[in-house]
Amino acid sequence: MTDKKPRILFMGTPAFAVPSLDLLVEKGWPVIGVVTQPDRPKGRGQRLVASAVREAAERHGLAVYQPEKVRAPEFLEVFRGLAPDMVVLVAFGQILPKDIIDGPPLGCINVHPSLLPRYRGAAPINWALIRGETMTGVTIIRMDEGVDSGDILLQEETPIEPGETYDHLHDRLAVLGAQCLLRALEGLEAGTVRRTPQDHSLATLAPRLRKEDGIIRWDTPAREIAHFVAGLSSVPGAFTYLDGKVLKVFAAEAEDAAPVPEPPGTVVGVTPKGLQVAAGGGYVYLKDVQLESKKRMPIADFLRGFRFVPGKRLGS
Repeated sequence: MTDKKPRILFMGTPAFAVPSLDLLVEKGWPVIGVVTQPDRPKGRGQRLVASAVREAAERHGLAVYQPEKVRAPEFLEVFRGLAPDMVVLVAFGQILPKDIIDGPPLGCINVHPSLLPRYRGAAPINWALIRGETMTGVTIIRMDEGVDSGDILLQEETPIEPGETYDHLHDRLAVLGAQCLLRALEGLEAGTVRRTPQDHSLATLAPRLRKEDGIIRWDTPAREIAHFVAGLSSVPGAFTYLDGKVLKVFAAEAEDAAPVPEPPGTVVGVTPKGLQVAAGGGYVYLKDVQLESKKRMPIADFLRGFRFVPGKRLGS
């Protein structure tokens, strides 16, 4: 890089990307515009809602572009007109075409919330928790045409705290990602950052999760259920059924035990650790729940208004 800071086009959409945009602006990096997903209908009224990044961009007074498809010829014409020196992409939500990846002279830089090459894909934070990882982190890469397969510029680890859920880890990694992005840009500017190719043979995938993927299978090991709940809390959400209604579970704790005499899904009782439910190879204690059409609440509050009959089964 030269002494002059590169003109950056920022591409991002959800709340995860906001700390990175905020920090770039705060530290005086020249952001020439922001590309984000179009406003989407949301809620019962299907009112159009702006992305978190659009709201942040407007707070900073930045120009906003919302193409339905970034590979459309009309947007590529806009992109060429902007002529950024570099693209910074954080959870944008669309795959970039070669015209954009190869367009800026300083390339496209991506903030990815995993220790690449592990957990490439759309849901790396969820899957790291679901798999029971004890360490995760953030990787800054120079993008290529593959999925999260570009050369590593910088990587930082962080432990996953016991009982940590997706929401908490998401927020931590968003801040860590912004800090790592800034360090990578400063390193590129100073010429101290080198590109390190990923070992593609070690790559694992983190595919997008849908709402229907969140159903709890009570015959799986208790510890796996607790990891599953943590990895989906609160997006897209883990759930079971209680008397035919959806019961969302936001936090749970596991206890290994063998054998378990009760059938999987059986409510065993109320304990200081939570509502005890039989699972495969142990028990799961529900700690934070929301019954369909009710508010989310700690299990102690929930149980004040709901009396379980011994032997009641969850999941059907």
